[in-house]
Amino acid sequence: MNHFDIVVVGGGMTGSALALGAAHQGWRTALVETSPLSELLSRPAEATSVDDIEPRVSAISVASQRLLESLGAWKHISETRHCPYTAMDVWDGEAIGRIRFDAAELGAPALGTIVENRHLVRGLFQVVDTSAVTCLDGQTVSRLAQEGQGWRVSLGDGSDLTADLVVGADGAHSRIRQWAGLPTREWDYDQEAIVCTVKTERHHQFTAWQRFTPTGPLAFLPLATEGDGSDGHFCSIVWSQDTLEARRLMALEPPAFMAELTRALEGRLGEVQAMSGRHAFPLRQRHGKVYVRRGLALIGDAAHTIHPLAGQGANLGYGDVVALLDELDTARNRRQSPGELTVLERYQRRRKGENLAMMAAMEGFKQLFGRDELVLRWLRSRGMRWLDRMKPLKNRVAAEAMGL
Repeated sequence: MNHFDIVVVGGGMTGSALALGAAHQGWRTALVETSPLSELLSRPAEATSVDDIEPRVSAISVASQRLLESLGAWKHISETRHCPYTAMDVWDGEAIGRIRFDAAELGAPALGTIVENRHLVRGLFQVVDTSAVTCLDGQTVSRLAQEGQGWRVSLGDGSDLTADLVVGADGAHSRIRQWAGLPTREWDYDQEAIVCTVKTERHHQFTAWQRFTPTGPLAFLPLATEGDGSDGHFCSIVWSQDTLEARRLMALEPPAFMAELTRALEGRLGEVQAMSGRHAFPLRQRHGKVYVRRGLALIGDAAHTIHPLAGQGANLGYGDVVALLDELDTARNRRQSPGELTVLERYQRRRKGENLAMMAAMEGFKQLFGRDELVLRWLRSRGMRWLDRMKPLKNRVAAEAMGL
């Protein structure tokens, strides 16, 4: 039986980053991932149409980029399609409130970078492939059981691993969380998010566009077709709508859906001229009441899922990775086991409050913009216009979101 200091279950954007960081610190680390390594390392074709770009993208903050740079992954990610965005334009579709964030006002080259999720994972696995991480690709976990002070992880091929610390990075429906008996608090938004890639008549201006309406927000996120950010007419859309409205939109033929998109963004980018296949998924907020127990910790979507209206899901996950790696480094310097509860509780204290604060803020935004009373419309408009004029405060808000 193979024994490791740390076994990470789930090789997505957060799990692979945690495994790399732990191995860099000198921990004997294994990473269990269901997809074959050859598939994870395959290079997607150049983008010549909307169908060549993955609909799932992430807005990577400056802080998350620093983490990826420290792991050696960003150099690989930056060689593929990525689009730094220099501004964010947000407005109230039912009133006149508007706020614009600009990287130039912060003296920064960009507010963040839009990257297809598969490019993030590929960049991380290019480093995993040559690292000290034992990568168990093409494997599933069939069972988790306590063994002494640690855990036994049973794999689908019949083999077993033991670990002082098991990290659940296996997504919103985490089996690790369920097997460990860690409870969650969760509720449905009664909304669905529609995602696809579109081509617009006008250049996206390297700006993230977001319009709020009573039935949900619409975001147009700028994309690149090549590694150098060329073209400027492709965007990833995330259109969160009340369930009945989302289903109506999904049932539309492509020309009618593109016309609805053009109207919903008020023509800011001209007509939507082409679109990829659409995907819709129900929105549910979920938060672990506890992230840890002796020898086990949750990170990323396994610990918390959030409404996509602010695009902070990936960055919250990378925040978990940074905090857990800090505590693991401290534990190694103190000659502590990585699975000691005191070590993991320090991680939980650092992340739980910040994650809850972000989730509460997103819930507040949803409730504020989801109501159409005249007094609320007036308050929204006045508040957005006031914040837009208060440049020091506005720039502080932007800097916090960037991780500066």
